[in-house]
Amino acid sequence: QVQLVESGGGLVQPGGSLRLSCEASGTIFSSNTMRWYRQAPGKQREFVAGITSIGIRSYADSVKGRFTISRDNAKSTVSLQMNTLKPEDTAVYYCNMPRGTLRDYWGQGIQVTVSS
Repeated sequence: QVQLVESGGGLVQPGGSLRLSCEASGTIFSSNTMRWYRQAPGKQREFVAGITSIGIRSYADSVKGRFTISRDNAKSTVSLQMNTLKPEDTAVYYCNMPRGTLRDYWGQGIQVTVSS
């Protein structure tokens, strides 16, 4: 059974940094695209960043230049380095493994709060 487990969230002041990690188990991690999504209160879940199996990265416009996604296939981990955080980055962040026509795998979500 595939599991995605996020870690690294918390409370940070505006302008600060956090690093999220997502460890996958039960699957061949290196052959999968991985993505981060987030959902703020009262809003729809939105794409944040993605990285393909060969390392091609993509970002939402709202986080370009501030967030960096990376992967470590040896550790079956995808990370999201978040710098220059803003209050509008406050959300529950979810790790995602897309599966085309099948149901995606999702982590349980982790809270990130940016507030002074």
